[in-house]
Amino acid sequence: MDEAARNDSTLLDEEPITVSVAYECNPGDIARAREVARAFLVRLQLVHGVPVSTRAMEIVQLVVSELLTNACKYAPGPCLLDLEVSGGRVGVTVWDSDPTLPVAAAAEPGRVGRHGLEIVMAVCQGFEVRREPVGKRATAVVMLADDSAETWAIRETAEG
Repeated sequence: MDEAARNDSTLLDEEPITVSVAYECNPGDIARAREVARAFLVRLQLVHGVPVSTRAMEIVQLVVSELLTNACKYAPGPCLLDLEVSGGRVGVTVWDSDPTLPVAAAAEPGRVGRHGLEIVMAVCQGFEVRREPVGKRATAVVMLADDSAETWAIRETAEG
């Protein structure tokens, strides 16, 4: 796993705040990626004062898990995870080496598994997949703060 954080000292309004991690799809990489996402969002709150709802914290980790699982399951070789915060949203992007674009399966309540893409599309404000010169990039967008008066995720995490 290689991690590179960029723009950590910039203000959210000036430039996006990003983190990128490369994975080889080894056992434990998906759990590590979820932890990278959680730590990134916690750092946003503590260092930059950006509100992140508990719901957003959970959804981002779920999306990271689902997109990385698909990349590790269906694409040979390494994959990349990029998290980028800008304008009150976090973009979760996963690149993999397989150029085949995923298609959400039709709803089948009895089907076991293969619901990841459906879940991602249901919980995000935006989702896009595009082919790259090598492979593809899937990007999901999640709002960081809910409209409700929910407390920040870090405060609830610290109490729990």
